[in-house]
Amino acid sequence: MQKIPIHSSEEKIQNHSGFKAYLTETVGIAEADAELLTSQLQHKNFKKGDILLREGDICKHSFFVQKGLLRSYMLDEDGKEHVIQFAPENWFIVDRSSVYFNDPSESYIEAIEDSETVFIAEDFMCHAAAVSPVFGKFNDKLLHNHIRQMQKRINLLLGATAEKRYLSFIEMYPDLLLRVPQWMIASYLGITPESLSRVRKELAQKNFKTN
Repeated sequence: MQKIPIHSSEEKIQNHSGFKAYLTETVGIAEADAELLTSQLQHKNFKKGDILLREGDICKHSFFVQKGLLRSYMLDEDGKEHVIQFAPENWFIVDRSSVYFNDPSESYIEAIEDSETVFIAEDFMCHAAAVSPVFGKFNDKLLHNHIRQMQKRINLLLGATAEKRYLSFIEMYPDLLLRVPQWMIASYLGITPESLSRVRKELAQKNFKTN
């Protein structure tokens, strides 16, 4: 796997308050268990534009975003980008096929903003579930929710209007409209930037008429 560019030391994270807080507040893990689980994790910072994973690499970690914003995308045969996912604070992002089945990645993961991440190795999930059954239940729910959201996205891309896709994006990522370039949002929606601009204009007009 190609070495990932690192802008800070690779020593164990000294302040994993972001991920630790996620485990205690969102997952519901006991403070002592969360401290145990995060004590061996690595924290790495990336600059805007850094590539965390390249096509053809073997993905070894999930990435938890403590601060910043990541995205995953694929390139088609013509070199056009297709955005798969955005990952703001408190989100995980990973190439599941690569990390779980050791397949070469078919996608890229890139930092859209300067980002602070925690690397979650594959065996962390099993270890965390053994330490805290609460985590095991939460992780199962997280996986099923991911599958549900992917199925919903496939249905939207196959049969929904551009407006419905955009409204679904706002529901999924309510805080990203001013953080993500419009062409990336259009790529995620599977429409052209011109179509996205038209949808935004039409929605603005509808809202103006109803107010």
